[in-house]
Amino acid sequence: MIKISTSLLSEFSIFNGLTENQINDFIDSIKLESIEKGHDIIREGQDGDSLILLFDGEVSITKALTLMTNKTEIDTREKEMTKLVYTDKPVFGEMSLFNKDDKRAATITATTDCKIGILESTVFFKICDNNPSIGNIIMRNIAGVLAKNLQKTNNQVLKLTTAFSLIVEG
Repeated sequence: MIKISTSLLSEFSIFNGLTENQINDFIDSIKLESIEKGHDIIREGQDGDSLILLFDGEVSITKALTLMTNKTEIDTREKEMTKLVYTDKPVFGEMSLFNKDDKRAATITATTDCKIGILESTVFFKICDNNPSIGNIIMRNIAGVLAKNLQKTNNQVLKLTTAFSLIVEG
């Protein structure tokens, strides 16, 4: 049984630099959920309004490859972008915190039974607004997560454009 605690949350990079008391402000606001293997945690295109922490298990992140294969058929296969394992203390859904109209950018599926923590955006911002020093630290940490993810995406785009260039030139 997983219990959300200061020591557990302090392992996640978004809480780096916060004191135990500051981390405690989040504990009662995080909803613990169990997700069975094979079930989606997030579905690409859904409305997003929460940050999710992976406490136990492994997930797969996929994106739809919607291409027209001929005049009448749409190819809706998905491409696995990466896997996340709880031991890395991953956080996902962070992009949806900053845009109320944001849609989830990928599908995240449990590849094992998982335990997740859900922090709703309204609660998250209330904590940050009530304590600007917490808000400043956690926003910097989330910016770091976003920058790291953007760098990975840029590398994937570079690989894709390189492969496409080789095909076109070949």
